[in-house]
Amino acid sequence: MKQNIFLLICLLTGFTQLHAQDTSGYHNPVLRGFNPDPSVCRVGEDYYLVTSSFEYFPGLPVYHSKDLIHWQQIGHCLTRESQLPLHDAPPSGGLFAPSLRYRDGLFYVICTNVSAGGNFFCTATDPAGPWSEPIWVDIDSIDPDIFWDEDGKTYFVTQGNEGIRVTEIDLNTGKTLAPERLVWGGIGGRYPEAPHIYKKDGYYYLLLGEGGTEYAHSATIGRSRHIYGPYESCPLNPILTHCNRIAQANPIQGVGHADFIQAADGSWWTVFLGFRTIAPYQNFHILGRETFLAPVDWPEGGWPQVNGNGTVSLEMNVPTLPQYPVEKKPVRNSFDTETLGFEWNYLRNPIPENYSLTEKKGSLRISASPYTLNETKPVSFVGRRQTEFYFNAATHLTLLSDRENEEAGLTVIQNNQHHYEVLIRRKEEGYVAQLRVKIGSLLCSRRTAHHGQ
Repeated sequence: MKQNIFLLICLLTGFTQLHAQDTSGYHNPVLRGFNPDPSVCRVGEDYYLVTSSFEYFPGLPVYHSKDLIHWQQIGHCLTRESQLPLHDAPPSGGLFAPSLRYRDGLFYVICTNVSAGGNFFCTATDPAGPWSEPIWVDIDSIDPDIFWDEDGKTYFVTQGNEGIRVTEIDLNTGKTLAPERLVWGGIGGRYPEAPHIYKKDGYYYLLLGEGGTEYAHSATIGRSRHIYGPYESCPLNPILTHCNRIAQANPIQGVGHADFIQAADGSWWTVFLGFRTIAPYQNFHILGRETFLAPVDWPEGGWPQVNGNGTVSLEMNVPTLPQYPVEKKPVRNSFDTETLGFEWNYLRNPIPENYSLTEKKGSLRISASPYTLNETKPVSFVGRRQTEFYFNAATHLTLLSDRENEEAGLTVIQNNQHHYEVLIRRKEEGYVAQLRVKIGSLLCSRRTAHHGQ
């Protein structure tokens, strides 16, 4: 008999806005824990950012900031199953590498659902939502960006196996108006990806990630007078990397997948992903890829230089925009609202009737599903991002069950092959408390207590 299971992971996130303060320095990362592939846009003095969400639902968290440093989540781009089918999406499937852009009163999010449908874009007048149904774009390559040229033409910029491609599209229908054209393969690093095009001083600048999203990750840039190239490589390439001697002991590693933004005061900045290693074990990290920030020096007609030497640190002692710190939400969640907060996520598309915040005030009721965390199915689960190496998590749990092997508990999960649970399971003789660890093909469990009816 399959186990029936629901699980919770209780971690730390969330903020509330305060008042402007100083303009000297900040702490990286600016978005902690599982916030990879950041893309940013500006409207006036407001900044908006999205990150990848893969097989989790809702899709693509949306953040707002006044200073690029302090971010508050205001919603998700994809909140309906019609926008985001994730049935049977494997670990690290689903949504890859979004881009967020603004033009003529509309926000655009451009992304790839690698598990269903491919490339698409959605629009909204308010980045907090609601967002439109997807307009699908029939381009096989992934990691899409959108670029509007001065002549009114619209282009999709994507990652192919051999490099970066540019394709003209019809913005109303998503139809391609010309074949995909390979324009640049980068500087020779593997997996050239995450392209963004910027028009500045008469040049098309093409920013991309190279080296894979592990320790050799980097950001490189080329430029051309024509959108289809040829692109010349920046003499400073890679303009961002920690795969070098000066950053070999840096606790931040795997930096890359960057996006540029010009602030309201004219200064340039970049957001990008990286991961923090666990001291003193430099080869291990457990928090996922996070969002980092660095200043960019980009002189007229010249090349962009990231933070002077292409590296960053946890403590960034650099001039900043006027800062608007945000106050952390209380860590405790009393489940006393009609909907879950933005910090909570489901694994794949949830079955709505399995969740209720109204059945009993101050509690979340989760009904068991026939699936376990070992499967790529819509298991009954809600979770929060882990943002710290060390934390405490607790919940008051009541399991009501009359079926053997139904269970409920807390989990720390990376994917369906790596997760750790403390749980209560229904057995014929009563309830059993259990500790269980799954690491790849290894599954270990220990019964720690027994309680009768």
